[in-house]
Amino acid sequence: MAKDVAGDRKQYWLLKTEPAEWSWADQAANDGRTKWDGVKNKQAQKHLKSMKLGDLCFFYHSGAKARRVVGVVAVAREWYSADDDDVVVDVEAVGEMREPVDLKEMKKGMEGMKNFALFRQPRLSVVPVAKEIWDKICELGGGFEGDGTEGGHGSEG
Repeated sequence: MAKDVAGDRKQYWLLKTEPAEWSWADQAANDGRTKWDGVKNKQAQKHLKSMKLGDLCFFYHSGAKARRVVGVVAVAREWYSADDDDVVVDVEAVGEMREPVDLKEMKKGMEGMKNFALFRQPRLSVVPVAKEIWDKICELGGGFEGDGTEGGHGSEG
């Protein structure tokens, strides 16, 4: 296990987006970097303000057709204000999940982790992710490109 630089503890997050508004393909086509804006909920904005440079975030497609983790981005610029009320962070693509992790699969595969904010506050667009939940979702998806493993956790190929 690698130690965090200078004793800092990396945080983990989940960022929701409607694929019709901003998809993983859009993220990749934008040189992997974008500002994450449009968050109006005060609790979600508070989470954005808590993000630190290098924190990892699941890129989650929400909506009726696809509720799943499809990739991982890292915080590339800590929060700033683009407009008066806007709370924005810049994120950069790290890698696509080797296998997307569907919400139903998460609920089934994470018995005993009922405190996950995604399950408790399903409408919140930015939620913290505990390290053990991060690891479990990565395991369910076989890891992600750029995670430093050859084929990821539990991957067959």
